[in-house]
Amino acid sequence: MRELVERKVDARGVTESAGLERGRGRGRSVTVNLAESPLGWLRARGLVDARQFEAGERLRADYERAALAPSVTMRWTERVDGGGGDTLDPTLTQIAAKARFDAALHGAGRGLGDVLWRMVCAGEGLPDIERTLGWPQRSGRIVLTLALDRLADHYGLA
Repeated sequence: MRELVERKVDARGVTESAGLERGRGRGRSVTVNLAESPLGWLRARGLVDARQFEAGERLRADYERAALAPSVTMRWTERVDGGGGDTLDPTLTQIAAKARFDAALHGAGRGLGDVLWRMVCAGEGLPDIERTLGWPQRSGRIVLTLALDRLADHYGLA
């Protein structure tokens, strides 16, 4: 299933709706498939609100920046085009992202980090999470929304 929308991405990786902001500031417009992740699928159907979705996306961004997922290819340390000198060293960026990721899971509270990691970072669907953790059917969304609310509180999202 594909649900495509236009988003604006800036140098920090922050995305926003590309509607009226398209011409302003730095960044570029990209097409995003909202059904790409299980969290995006829930958001597209109104099962999680914008605040919860934003919190999950911040967690996933830090997870990706920290390179915690298994590598599939060679890691190139120098950019071919010579760019990138105006930001943190890639190693420092990775360390900072790992610290933010760990702090976010800690801020979500005990017992909620597992469901956050499985849904947001590993991309598992709710039925798989419920089965793996031995939860009753349809209980995963309740726990997930609680975890996302705690995560949004940690990030200070309004």
